[in-house]
Amino acid sequence: MIRIENLHVRYPTAEGEVHAVRGINIDIKEGEFYTLLGPSGCGKTTTLRCLAGLETASEGTITIGDEVVYSKARNILVPPHKRNIGMVFQSYAIWPHMSVFENVAFPLREMRGKFSREEIRDKVARALKLVQLDGLQDRPAPFLSGGQQQRLALARALVREPKVLLLDEPLSNLDAKLRESTRIEVRDLVKRLGITTVYVTHDQLEALTMSDRVAVMKQGEIVQEAGPVELYQAPRERFVANFIGQSNFIEAKVSSLPSAGSEIGAASTSSGQIKCILPAGFNVGDSMLIAVRPEDITVVDGAPGSGNVVEGKVSATSFMGDSIEYQVMVAGAMMRMKLHPSTAVRQGDTIRLNLPEESCRALLP
Repeated sequence: MIRIENLHVRYPTAEGEVHAVRGINIDIKEGEFYTLLGPSGCGKTTTLRCLAGLETASEGTITIGDEVVYSKARNILVPPHKRNIGMVFQSYAIWPHMSVFENVAFPLREMRGKFSREEIRDKVARALKLVQLDGLQDRPAPFLSGGQQQRLALARALVREPKVLLLDEPLSNLDAKLRESTRIEVRDLVKRLGITTVYVTHDQLEALTMSDRVAVMKQGEIVQEAGPVELYQAPRERFVANFIGQSNFIEAKVSSLPSAGSEIGAASTSSGQIKCILPAGFNVGDSMLIAVRPEDITVVDGAPGSGNVVEGKVSATSFMGDSIEYQVMVAGAMMRMKLHPSTAVRQGDTIRLNLPEESCRALLP
């Protein structure tokens, strides 16, 4: 449905040329909810704007459906209004001098003569009903709440019934509670309509809860692309493991490789031997990092050195509502873990931690 091949974006600055997007390749299936995730300045919004036609790439090819909308080699550049896309911006870009109805009708009126007055009225009514704003068509747009303005922007993007919907951090201006309910509404709506959706965000929770696939970007490149579960449970490098949720990192050296039919190897650390998932490509003696999530760590009564059991002293606690986060000094390094609020562990306690081998994963240092 959407194919981006070898996309590069370069632009000059006073300090020299900036290479904002560095040869990325993306293939998105029809009806898929695909998210570009990464920190500010990683190139995700630039990529989206190139897909929309709002920014011109320096090199590469972009195909939407069966149509090439951009190709540097073939000198093709289809303007935004001919790409059959809908887009919602971070700022919503609502027209403050227009009513709700006129905001949604605006894209249809710009397609001069294509739709009659009755057709525009019917299309706007359907779009407003989809986003649960029916009955508010006569209200001035500035008199809507933040969540309603977000839905108005979505209705305006959907009224043309586009093949592709592009969303650039559309929930970032909402408060936390409203953002939680709205992301469910947005995903359910686009899935129900079967619209291919490309979503840009720096919010890991949005990416994990809304997406079919997520591409994590760093410095203009895609460093890992996978489904939310795989991305969270099997990161391939430290950046991904640290950006998607929290991770503890333990310096180690490979001491034994997995046996046939297994993916569990072992590594030597300052706290003793730790078994972990060891992907192909490592050799005995290689330096590596062991990544383990705070929520995967448990407190046990076993002796240190028995399996993946290490000993540490609790140096700080933080009440998080649904959990307590503990900072534990283990062999001179800080380790975080999350436990249920009813846990009796207190600051200053010496405790033994179990690091389940299936939750420990080897990464390149």
